[in-house]
Amino acid sequence: MAGPLSATVRAATRRRLIPQRVALVLTQAAVQKVQTIMDSRPDMIGLKVGVRTRGCNGLSYTIEYAKEKNKQDEVVVQDGVTVLIDKKAQLTLLGTEMDYQESKLASEFVFYNPNIKGTCGCGESFSV
Repeated sequence: MAGPLSATVRAATRRRLIPQRVALVLTQAAVQKVQTIMDSRPDMIGLKVGVRTRGCNGLSYTIEYAKEKNKQDEVVVQDGVTVLIDKKAQLTLLGTEMDYQESKLASEFVFYNPNIKGTCGCGESFSV
């Protein structure tokens, strides 16, 4: 797998957009960015989202290219793009919205997660 992509976590403080049972929903901006990324990597089947222990609040998201689906990965297919969710991240991501945002200083995937109990000041790590 190639190097990880950038992601930020934010607690879902705005209106609830999706039912809790849905694993992950992508905004149109996220769908378009995933499609652009995957167009440059036709040897990959999609992006894979996971979590790892890191940061001052405990967990952070990882996003990597996925060459194949592991047996216990959950698959989200939306508008023609594929996002795999690592087994360790499935309960943490339940009901999360994945967005893509660009500004003059940064471009990154942003996760609006209703399961988060706290985040660090920089937005890199969270706790559930």
